[in-house]
Amino acid sequence: MCRYLQAKGSPALMYESFIVFPPNNIEFFQKDALEVKDVRDVAIIGVGCTGFKPITPDVSYKELMFEAATRAYEDAGVNPRKDIDAFITCAEDYWEGHSIFDEFVPDQIGAVLRHLFTVSSDGMIGLATAYMLIKTGEFSTVVVEAHSKASDVTTFTDIVQFAFDPIFNRPLGGHPYYMAGLEMTRYLHETENTREHCAQVVVKNKKIALSNPYAAHGAHITIEDVLQSEPYAHPLNRLDISAVADGGIVIVLASENAAKKLTDKPVWIKGIGWNSDTSWPESREWGRAIYAELAADMAYKMASIRNPRKEVDFAEIDDSFSYKELQHLEALKLCKRGEAGKLTEEGETEIDGSLPVNASGGLLGMGHAIEASGLHRVCETVLQLRSEAGKHQIHDAKTGVAQIWRGVPTATGAVTVLSTEVK
Repeated sequence: MCRYLQAKGSPALMYESFIVFPPNNIEFFQKDALEVKDVRDVAIIGVGCTGFKPITPDVSYKELMFEAATRAYEDAGVNPRKDIDAFITCAEDYWEGHSIFDEFVPDQIGAVLRHLFTVSSDGMIGLATAYMLIKTGEFSTVVVEAHSKASDVTTFTDIVQFAFDPIFNRPLGGHPYYMAGLEMTRYLHETENTREHCAQVVVKNKKIALSNPYAAHGAHITIEDVLQSEPYAHPLNRLDISAVADGGIVIVLASENAAKKLTDKPVWIKGIGWNSDTSWPESREWGRAIYAELAADMAYKMASIRNPRKEVDFAEIDDSFSYKELQHLEALKLCKRGEAGKLTEEGETEIDGSLPVNASGGLLGMGHAIEASGLHRVCETVLQLRSEAGKHQIHDAKTGVAQIWRGVPTATGAVTVLSTEVK
């Protein structure tokens, strides 16, 4: 933890940033979630999605963005040149192939000569930024954009590897997913979940994806297919890993007053939280997704949720790797630690189960959209709450939770609680 080197109230505050708490001291951070003054309620009033495909050689990333934005503005019933106060794009220059990516954003989303912010992170963290802008009272409507053109990236795993520490971790070489394999080993060791439970997550999500027209990787497979697919990093096999996909997402947010004027189907952001663990893999508590635990605590406190298992109807959570759905399910307190595998085995996380999880097909079925993955979890949650999810619609859904992890080698995540009820 950082310590003040000067007393509060001094003209400048300096921090001792090299002191690191041991992992077992996370309870310190769980004492108080962020307090946010309730300036105004915030709603999602429009969503636009291009859908996901393994490859899109016929369109550029600008065309993906334009199509998603056009759909979102039509859904919200707004003119971006007149009705939107600010715009946010979520992108990482490494994935785009050139620097200062925000310079290439305004034209296709209607943000020329307007307030434009760039968030170099997952789209759900961009959503949190938009939420805070509206909460200040200075903005009534904000748009968030995120996209993936992963098929243009010919060296995907090399870029992932480049995110590792250049001195201590990157020289280890090999496929970068070795870190996920190590974490999966530790997680299964500490819980009663099994390799078969992880494979069942893959079977479930890919089967559900067949009912989702936006999904890129739906399939009928068996647990044996997953267990016998080619190994990547023990115990991870190829089918345990979500394959990348191209797509674009745009979401329109509005203050309570603006939302009531613009739409008759608002979906309210009841709570939102985000968190980042240390960048040093050696200092993390590998068996737990602490970033998700703390982000969920923050979001639940905002939403006044005391018992997530009883108060949340469904969840759209990160399943970049098969074990991550189980680990995140537990981190979000939707079941006790070590029980996620049993819930999956008993069918409770199916669309018609007591706690539907990734009724969209998740990242395993939809495709991993890099920085757009979190925004798509939100998009699918909105469609469910508006009863517009089609063949993969959950019955009588009123409150949903969306969660994302930014992926290897990070420990950054975010959680959003959404509801059809304003209060």
